Amino acid sequence: MLPKKQADRISRLDYDIHGIVGVRLIDPLPSDVAAVTRQIGALQKPLSREPDIIIRFVEHLPTGHLRFVELNRTGFSEHGFFVLENSKHKARVRLPFEQIGKRCEIVCESGLRAIPHLMAILNLTALTKDVVALHASAFVYAGTGVVVTGWAKGGKTEALLSFASRGASYVGDEWVLLSGDGQHMYGIPENIRLWEWHIQNLPYLQSAIPLETRLRFASIYFLQRIERSSLCKFFGKTLPARALREAMPALNRQLSIRLDPQTIFGSNIGSWAARPDKIFFMMNHESDVVTVEPADPRGIAEHMISSVRFEQFRIMGDYLAFKFAFPKMRNEVLEHAHEMQYSILQRALSGKEAYTVRHPYPVAFSDLYEVMQPYVTRATSPTVDSTRGQLAAVSHS
Repeated sequence: MLPKKQADRISRLDYDIHGIVGVRLIDPLPSDVAAVTRQIGALQKPLSREPDIIIRFVEHLPTGHLRFVELNRTGFSEHGFFVLENSKHKARVRLPFEQIGKRCEIVCESGLRAIPHLMAILNLTALTKDVVALHASAFVYAGTGVVVTGWAKGGKTEALLSFASRGASYVGDEWVLLSGDGQHMYGIPENIRLWEWHIQNLPYLQSAIPLETRLRFASIYFLQRIERSSLCKFFGKTLPARALREAMPALNRQLSIRLDPQTIFGSNIGSWAARPDKIFFMMNHESDVVTVEPADPRGIAEHMISSVRFEQFRIMGDYLAFKFAFPKMRNEVLEHAHEMQYSILQRALSGKEAYTVRHPYPVAFSDLYEVMQPYVTRATSPTVDSTRGQLAAVSHS
């Protein structure tokens, strides 16, 4: 009779990422399936083709005589290259960097909170299919497919949420895949991270927030008031006051919750795919006014290629560690990823109606919607000319 853990293993489970990338799990535990699903969304579907990425789960992964590259985090042996720590959590994963972009088999011990670099590997594999992954949100509103992009925390999710309560259909948040011909966009249906001030802008979500989360938010705000009070300033050099000040940044990062897209969009969840008709490039600025002006989509591509590269810093760092371990080995997709991404992104955005939106942070969702909505729904495309100046502005109240 098999031990209970072995009996719980699922022999095989497939994910089909919009027909672009196929992922197959072999011998995962239910907890392993949950970890992968959190990373790449609930896109389970039997593959009718060979998978691009295989993730094989084992109870114990032998490493052989391990030599470290980054102490206790990455190492190598005669068995291959290993990632031993992922986002400050212990891991034991054999990661074949030389295979990424081709058929790639990752082997890892069960029980990980996340597979190291899984989304980056998926995105790099998509490159070989003439598809680029963009750090963006996407939705359909009044029949128009909208891509909202920018640097991290630039306003992508805020724009998505601004249209959510007005009947927009969800396509994706965080990562959007764009085909090189510019005809298709695909979302990864992962949970959406909401900050407490987001929820204040969306009263209909209040009932979806668990009581313990609301109590956590209230406790943090109470501590904020104490930390800013004159009493705390008076005792500023005492140990309790210093400890509170040092703890507040970490506590403020707890003012968020992740909700699944269906909780936010209700029935307006489709196939996570649409045609990208218009591009909005989001930026924070110091003014309390929300503005929209026309933009050159080629210029947006110039901006966003740096964001794409920034999101790959971690995997590129470990790729260099792999090359340090095995100097004669290299991966052509990783070596030329920047050029491939830039070429596909330029083609994908070429000729699109595009706008730059500048806004304060945080921003009232009603202001963002009021400014963006006319340009989402307008039927005719204005001549793209960045010298035309500001098209609309709404003062943030």
